[in-house]
Amino acid sequence: MSIVNLSEVQEMAQKTAREFTNNEIKPVASINDREHRFPEDIIHKLGELGFMGITVPEQYGGSGLDYLSYMLALEEICKGCASTGAIMSVNNSLVCAPINTFGTEDQKSLFLKDLASGNKLGCFMLSEPEAGSDAASMKTTAILDGDNYILNGTKSWITNGAEADIAVVFASTDKSLKHKGVSAFIVEMRTPGVNIGKLEDKLGIRATSTAQIFFEDCKVPRDNILGSEGEGFKIALHTLDGGRIGIAAQAVGIAQAALEESVRYAKERKAFGKTISDFQGLQFMLADMTTRVDASRLLVWQAAVMKDRNVKYSKQSAMAKLFAAETAMWVTTKAIQIHGGYGYTTDYPVERFFRDAKITEIYEGTSEIQRIVIARETLKEIE
Repeated sequence: MSIVNLSEVQEMAQKTAREFTNNEIKPVASINDREHRFPEDIIHKLGELGFMGITVPEQYGGSGLDYLSYMLALEEICKGCASTGAIMSVNNSLVCAPINTFGTEDQKSLFLKDLASGNKLGCFMLSEPEAGSDAASMKTTAILDGDNYILNGTKSWITNGAEADIAVVFASTDKSLKHKGVSAFIVEMRTPGVNIGKLEDKLGIRATSTAQIFFEDCKVPRDNILGSEGEGFKIALHTLDGGRIGIAAQAVGIAQAALEESVRYAKERKAFGKTISDFQGLQFMLADMTTRVDASRLLVWQAAVMKDRNVKYSKQSAMAKLFAAETAMWVTTKAIQIHGGYGYTTDYPVERFFRDAKITEIYEGTSEIQRIVIARETLKEIE
């Protein structure tokens, strides 16, 4: 039972995502993970369902739904495959969202329809080899030359980097201003001077590509600047505030999947003449897992509703990501323990859930960064 009275549209988004996950995503999730296979067909189908631009206004080709609907759908997708959820989340939260919020009418008309339909895929380029959480230290530059900016530099840890058609790229237009000199650009990935480097061989979310991208005298039209010069850092922070709710929903989906698999296994596995679900020690583990998953979900919903109401939600998104990510790691660890030796093999999906859970504590701001955000906001609020 939900304490939130979901609308018919929200329930439909959740139901549609659940059915699609069960029918299309779960049957191939383990194979895609094992073979590092990008789920291209599934992404196109998600686009047809309206999930690749779920909060994009209908006039720009999106579904025009609220953020809570997005979180409900994303959790369901991530229950089946966290890789697929990550691809969907990046496209929605980190590419469509900043273009819709900060883009001109021409930029929205030109880029959002293809992104929202799944015909094209987006990626977000903020991190660099020596500038992850410290975005103000980025070395990528964008120098205005007539009607074009010339981009040079390297971006790292770019989800969807090998498959993306459109990127939101952050670069310094005035290094003397540090973070106040960072600007954002919409870059088409087929532009000369954009080169895809090595693909990372990752612990988890292995059906996604995570690439290094090189810019070598890449000409980006002046009209493709997102916002104004020097607004990049503000755009990045605003974008990540919303994106973190998506990562929290991803973590909840992973944790919920691990919980459900653990309950099923506990009801079937027998030891000492009875199912292991009859043992109180295991029941206590399931109780703690259930409580943490539900608490995480409520934090996600709180942040999503606050975003929908245009209320400041930076602290709530950080709280949701922090708690849900650490819950996902904790729950998946317990899930492997419940499965015993079987949990350590690829015969059961809990080992994949465990591997996928770890990244939720790292990308779009580490758990340590979330604690900084939460503490800073709390100190502002309480006198």
